[in-house]
Amino acid sequence: MSTAQACRVLGISEATLCRWRQRYGLMNRSVAKELRELREHNARLKQLLGQAELDKAALRELAEGNF
Repeated sequence: MSTAQACRVLGISEATLCRWRQRYGLMNRSVAKELRELREHNARLKQLLGQAELDKAALRELAEGNF
């Protein structure tokens, strides 16, 4: 089966396959899954940090009496 046929069977474009190959290279499935989980965890941590920074700024304004 050619890559074009495989892409049609999977319902993806050849550009998507090329992008996945560039991104994941020769990673096996478990390593790719772990990478995805780490990226999701990192996104959650960034969101929590952003929320904490907003809370800090609000408390700083209250402490200065600018509220």
